[in-house]
Amino acid sequence: MIKAAYLHIPFCEHICHYCDFNKVFLKGQPVDDYLKALDQEMKMTLCEFPTDSLDTIFVGGGTPTSLNEQQLYTFCKSIRTNLPRNDKIEFTFEANPGDLSKEKLQILKDAGVNRLSLGVQTFNEELLKKIGRVHKAKDVYQTIENAKKVGFENISIDLIFSLPTQTVQDFKDSLTEAFSLDIPHFSAYSLIIEPKTVFYNLLKKGKLPTPGEDVEASMYEMLMEEMEMNGFHQYEISNFSRPGFESKHNLTYWNNDYYYGFGAGAHSYVNGWRRSNSGPVKKYIEQINSNVLPIFEDHLVTKEEQMEEEMFLGLRKTEGISIAHFYEKFALDPLNLFAKELADLSAKQWIEVKNDNIYLTKKGRLLGNEVFQAFLGVI
Repeated sequence: MIKAAYLHIPFCEHICHYCDFNKVFLKGQPVDDYLKALDQEMKMTLCEFPTDSLDTIFVGGGTPTSLNEQQLYTFCKSIRTNLPRNDKIEFTFEANPGDLSKEKLQILKDAGVNRLSLGVQTFNEELLKKIGRVHKAKDVYQTIENAKKVGFENISIDLIFSLPTQTVQDFKDSLTEAFSLDIPHFSAYSLIIEPKTVFYNLLKKGKLPTPGEDVEASMYEMLMEEMEMNGFHQYEISNFSRPGFESKHNLTYWNNDYYYGFGAGAHSYVNGWRRSNSGPVKKYIEQINSNVLPIFEDHLVTKEEQMEEEMFLGLRKTEGISIAHFYEKFALDPLNLFAKELADLSAKQWIEVKNDNIYLTKKGRLLGNEVFQAFLGVI
């Protein structure tokens, strides 16, 4: 049964230099038509793939809170009408610091949103400018203060490290600021230079001074130490929380479970099919208006691919993969199926097999991508 849904709002009032997500400048876009199409996609999809109730809903972008108050109200009403949810649902909205007025916060709260994810990235004002962010550090404090007043307790912020010219000390300073916010969840990612971004073009021209792999590794080790010292459990390679505040939605991905994906460029995994939607906003709207699902690409995942995905997605979690659960799901023992790969990775001290679990060592977390690649195309 499908228990999670992702909804994509592709509009942004500005484009950050590192971002390669499906997004467009808000000005001049057919926002209202897009919201109508999104409403229709939910109806069409739930007819084809019904579910009893959802455990998680996640609204991302783009910048979902770039919608004006009326649009935000209409969108939330559409979600409430179309998506069945249980009483304990985790309902997350992404937002940028400074975008969330008290009025918008109240609309979200009234709609049942109970978790906010804020794109902070860094508290260094100069670095914020360099990466193309328009908010300032004070906007983070103000937004979180306003959110708490409205009644939001489950708040997460995103941080990025290994930014151009960033030092280990600078990242540590950002962490110190972050801990002062008294919030229960953090996501922290190393900068990845993606094609079709401002940073990619600068890198090709030799104009992007990145810290380098050794400094990046030092930042990540320091991140893990600081989080532990401040009472945050690392439950996934890039995610840390106080007990009970782990992101249920993201765990859907790492547990390799099914989820809906609605909106332009959104991805879904439903009944064995991985699908991606058309990315261009106008193309997406045209397909919906023609009464067809806006599928750009779909792929029926083979059992072999499912088992490989189970390994490299599950290993992102600190607890790793349950051998018993793998066997229950596929009627095969991963210790036999991936015997050579597990032996090689164990010899390098990148993974450990203990009791019912296969999981990354601390050393393995530093080299996660190399570990994951070991399970691709081996069956």
